Amino acid sequence: MYDGIVQELIDEFGRLPGIGPKSAQRIAFHILQTPTFDVARLSELLRDIRDRVKFCDVCGNVSEQDRCAICRDPRRNQTLICVVEDAKDVSAIERTREFRGLYHVLGGAISPIAGIGPDDLRIAQLMTRLADGTVQEVIIATNPNLEGEATASYLSRLLTTMQITVSRLASGLPVGGDLEYADEVTLGRAFEGRRVL
Repeated sequence: MYDGIVQELIDEFGRLPGIGPKSAQRIAFHILQTPTFDVARLSELLRDIRDRVKFCDVCGNVSEQDRCAICRDPRRNQTLICVVEDAKDVSAIERTREFRGLYHVLGGAISPIAGIGPDDLRIAQLMTRLADGTVQEVIIATNPNLEGEATASYLSRLLTTMQITVSRLASGLPVGGDLEYADEVTLGRAFEGRRVL
């Protein structure tokens, strides 16, 4: 639609996940039309992120050091590990300020269709962390979709051989939601996860 480099920039933004053609165009034109936009700073950050950011040696979370801030924090409950699919999930859980344990990032979920099996995830590293007997509970917080459920089921079977409590995050109705708009699976899970008041 546009000549040369403008279209190339739009196309490049459009390759990012969650950015469609319209959003890519808006971002490109924002950069072009905003004189105060610091293109050099954005360019520098994009270059530096590959060099400086890595994955924590212990849990797999993103970090600029060998161990992430959560793994280095002595105030965290060392007997509790929350297993998540991606580093983005750590951030989501941390925002709740409800969990004070440690994390383990699998790096994805089991998906036979995509060719991802248990050996492609950080499950062996999880088993190594659990071997010393410090951890008393593992909370499985994979996504409530087909792949996440398959991963949770696999981990649950694997961990039942150890003397560790294995739990799964509850799922169900969102706060402020209406029952009439809930799908059957969500409503069913809400009934399964109900609690006494």
